[in-house]
Parts: sequence; C-alpha cells; structure tokens
Amino acid sequence: MAKGQPLKRGQSLSPTRKGRVGQVEFKRHGGSAMQDADTYLELIRERGRKGLPLARDVYKHLLDPKLYLKAYGKIYRNKGAMTPGASEETVDGMAMEKIGKIIAALRCERYRWTPARRTHIPKKNGKTRPLGLPTWSDKLLQEAIRQILEAYYEPQFSDHSHGFRPGRGCHTALREIHYTWQGTTWFIEGDISRCFDSLDQRVMIEIIREHIQDGRLLRLLDELLQAGYLEEWKWHETLSGCPQGGIISPILSNIYLDRLDKYVENTLLPAYTRGEGRRRNAVYKNLMQRAWRAKDPQEAKKLRQAAQRLPSLDTNDPDFRRLWYVRYADDFLLGFIGPKEEAEEIKQQIGAFLREKLKLELSATKTLITHAKDERARFLGYEIGAMHNDTKHDHKGRRSINGKTWLLVPEDVLEEKCQRYSERGAARHRAELLNEDEFTIMSTYQAEYRGIVEYYRLAHNLYILNKLKGRMDHSLVKTLAAKGRTSTRQVRERYRTTFEVNGRTYTGLQTTIERQGKKPLVAQWGGIPLERDKRAILVDDPHVSWGGRSELVKRLLADTCEYCGSKEQVEVHHIRALKDLERYTGRAKPEWVKRMAARKRKTLVLCRKCHVDLHAGRPLTRKRVTDTKKTEPESRVQ
Repeated sequence: MAKGQPLKRGQSLSPTRKGRVGQVEFKRHGGSAMQDADTYLELIRERGRKGLPLARDVYKHLLDPKLYLKAYGKIYRNKGAMTPGASEETVDGMAMEKIGKIIAALRCERYRWTPARRTHIPKKNGKTRPLGLPTWSDKLLQEAIRQILEAYYEPQFSDHSHGFRPGRGCHTALREIHYTWQGTTWFIEGDISRCFDSLDQRVMIEIIREHIQDGRLLRLLDELLQAGYLEEWKWHETLSGCPQGGIISPILSNIYLDRLDKYVENTLLPAYTRGEGRRRNAVYKNLMQRAWRAKDPQEAKKLRQAAQRLPSLDTNDPDFRRLWYVRYADDFLLGFIGPKEEAEEIKQQIGAFLREKLKLELSATKTLITHAKDERARFLGYEIGAMHNDTKHDHKGRRSINGKTWLLVPEDVLEEKCQRYSERGAARHRAELLNEDEFTIMSTYQAEYRGIVEYYRLAHNLYILNKLKGRMDHSLVKTLAAKGRTSTRQVRERYRTTFEVNGRTYTGLQTTIERQGKKPLVAQWGGIPLERDKRAILVDDPHVSWGGRSELVKRLLADTCEYCGSKEQVEVHHIRALKDLERYTGRAKPEWVKRMAARKRKTLVLCRKCHVDLHAGRPLTRKRVTDTKKTEPESRVQ
C-alpha cells in the first residue's frame, strides 16, 4: 500500500519494530490478520463455550499492544502495583516503551521471567504463607496471558466453583449451600494440603495442552512455573506449585482443580444421587391415620403431637440418595443424604483421585465428616448446619424449618474479632492510631466494622455481632480520648449525633471536616443495621465492563506531558494514595502536587525529564502548560 494512502474497510494496524529496541510503530494489514484485542477475547470465549480447542495462533496475540493497554488499565489500581519485586521496577514510570520491550522480546521468543521476590505473610494459626512479588513487566505479561486464559476457560468452569472468578465469591458459594442443600445428613469438609505449593507443573502443562495447542505459549507458561524465587537475595528453584502472589496464579489453579470439579460432577454426583423422593415414614403415617380416625379430639391431638415428634419421611430410605458439592479455591464442601459409611466412601474416592490424577493430598486434620444436625461444619469462615425445631410451623400447621441449611457466625470468630480491641477482658485504645486525626480514626473503625458485618450478612445469628459493636464502640471512644487527652465522657458529648438509615434512627458518633466551596467530609460511627440479607452478594472479582479504553490509557496514548506539553518519552507517574500528596506540610507544595490533588488523581502523565526531576526533588524547570482547553487525545493505537 502506498505511503499516506487511507485505510480501506476491513484493514487495521499491527505493531512492528523500528528503530531502537522497545519502540513500537504500526503497519497496515488486511482484515484476515490480527484482530482487535476485545474482538479476539470474545472469539476465544465463544470457542470456550463450544469446547473447541485453540490452535497455534494464541501466542501471536501476545504481540498486540492493545492487550497490554487493557491489562494496564485493569491492574494499575492494585495495591501491589507499587511494590517492587526482584528489581526496582514498579508501575511508576509506565510507558508505551515498556510494552514495546516486552513485545520485542516475545517476538524473538527471548522473554525471560524474573524470579519473584519472596516474602512471608502471617496466617491465623501462627504460621506464615510464602508470597511471591513479581516485577512490573512480569505482572503486565501475566495479566495479558490471564485475560486469554480466562476468556477461554471461564465458560467451561463448573458452576460449583466460586473462587477467583468474575461475578462469584464467598457469598455465591454460601448462597448455593443455603438454598440447595435441603435435608443434608452429613457434611464432608475437604481441604487440600499445601495445595498451591504442591500443584504438579507437568500435570498443569498437560491439562492446558489438551485445549491450547500452541507450543510457544505452553513453553512461556512452563518457563514461568520454573522461574524460581529470590529469598534473602538467594535464588531457589521451584520444583512444584504455581507462584503465589502472581496475577496468573488464580486462573492456573482453577484450571488445575477443574479436573476435581469435573470428576465430582460426572462421577460422584450421578453415583450418589438416586430416587425421586424419600418414602413416607410408616410410623408417622400410622399415627396420623389414627388421629384422623379418632373420635376423641384430645386423643387425636395427642396422636398428632406424637407424630410431629417423628420425621414424616423415612430418613433411612435405601433407595434415596443426594450429594451436593461446592468448591472455593482449595477448600471444598460436600453435602450428603445417606449413611455415614457411604460418606466415608466418598471421602476416600476423592482422596484417591487427588493422589493418583492430580498428585495432591487431602489434609488429614482438616478433612472431616460432620453430622449436619448435631454438629457444625466450617466453610469460608461460617458455621454450617441443618435446622431442627419441631415447634416451628407454617400457616398450614406443617413443620417448616426442619432439614433446612443455616449459616452462622462462629462464636470463636466473634471472640477473636473482639480480642483485637481488648486487653485483659476490657476494651482498650489503639495506640497505633494515635498519630492519625479524628476523622481517620473514626473512618477506620467504621470501615472495619462494616467489612465484618457485610461479610456475615448471610448469617442467621448476625445479631451476635452486637457484642463486637459494643467492644469497638468503647475502644473507639478510648482511642479518641487518648488522642485528645480528655475523658471518654467528653468525647461522647463532643461527637454524639443521630442519623437515619433505611427509615430507622440510630445514635452514634460523627466528625466533620469543612471544606471551602465543597461538600464537607463526614466520618460516622454506627448506623449499620444487623439485619440478615439473604440476597447479599459479595464477589471476589466483580466483572467490570470497560466502555472502551480506561481514562488513564487514553491519557497515556495522548502522548503528551500533562505538565509541560512535551511529547518526548512520555510515561506515567504513580503514587500509592492521595494522602501521599499531603506530606508537603510547612512548605509550598510543588505545582505538580497541586495539580494531582485538585484532580484527585493518583497518576500524572509526564515526559521523562519532568519525571526524573520530580523523583530527584528538583523543580520542574520546563515551561508549564497553561492551556486548559479540553481536546480529544490522539490515539497511537487505532
């Protein structure tokens, strides 16, 4: 095509190398060449729905810069984006040049994963969990691959899997249990021992190879799994597992454990599900017939009462079985109607499948068989059991709750939550918050309490969190009193207020920060009703439908320094939080700080010189752009 000739219908642009390494330019090609990133993801999503394999052209789509821009728009907000891995590289300084370097290395099949920097985070049992911190370039590439894998595999995943999936989470798993598992006799609590550390890398690659027939992509994933990690700056080999802390790890673990889901769905559920319904209890039926025939009303009443102390259906019916299953990450739960011997068989069969097919082991101490009526199973921080109360009746006089599944806040969890705000059995002030202002202190308590309440919003005994509310209330008042060096009584008199929530009036605490020309900032304590919401949904990864490119990506593609207007080596300056802009107390704030604060943005697009001067603490010497007229950014990627 001649230079300067306009694009014809069906043509688009694709990247090509030119000049120095990392520079991305674009060339025209016909409609049969590389599709737009969103179009391609939708195409492979459709192939996933139909169960069709992906051919050998998956890897070449990793050469599309639009895929990385989409990835950048999704992960730059992550808390770990500003955390360095084995190098100092973070999201700060993100530029099209970085995308170009990744693509250039991939095109030559020379991309090398950097070993993740390993750190350890504490667990509830006092032990620690290893966490890998990849470099920013690795995060960007992992997110690009994750988008492809998720688009293809998500339509194929089981409906009983709820962990690390769009639109799903703990509440969707718990709602499935509550509404579906009626009449459960036994719970089989499953926990895979050291699951993410023990995933067999060879098995992982073979599972993916069955559906994705692209050797270059499989080689890239294999190299990621074997990249190793740095601990105390010493390299260690990774012989098994997927990198915890990596962006791609959740989708890889779901692909691996989907084998377990399919085994349970296709083998165990059909084998242990039979019968249309339980047969009638002969003793119950006989008592009710005698009551109906009795001429003495008192005798009939006694017979009906005796009958209602018995189950109306035969709980030992050998021709009736039900088995249900739900999984969240490496924890799973099964509900079973049948004898305990068969529940033990199910447990043994799952253990054998994990051991022989997936090279995993069930935890001996955490994999339990629990009686639904007399005991409580533990799953996702809730206690789960079967209701039983012969005195609860519906409007027709029938027992209405027996056999239904209920969800409870565990007593030990409540005590553990209260302990954080306690000392020697009484509320204490939190010394770690004394350097914060009153607004931040009150907001912190309210956010912590709201988070706990919203997580347990499905619990039938949600009301017991009143104890936690009281303990946190006293702790908050003591913290504010210690902050202001005053009494708790004076604190309550100063901040006490009433406010209305959902038509109900609550008494609580409130502090306000007035702002000139703007609405005041308000922090409240209280006003969170402890009312169970059976429709509550709390998802891990809410599906976000991007209307095209994100605002930050558009600013980057505008290729213009937002301070001086230069178009030379444009990159993005990132900060962790807006409060970082407040550290310039006692001296005049730089102009770039004022600009970010005024726009309430944690990002600022700068040229390389302005960005280097900013980090060096030098004044930005280039002439500042004063024209505030809004213009449509010119995109470098069509």
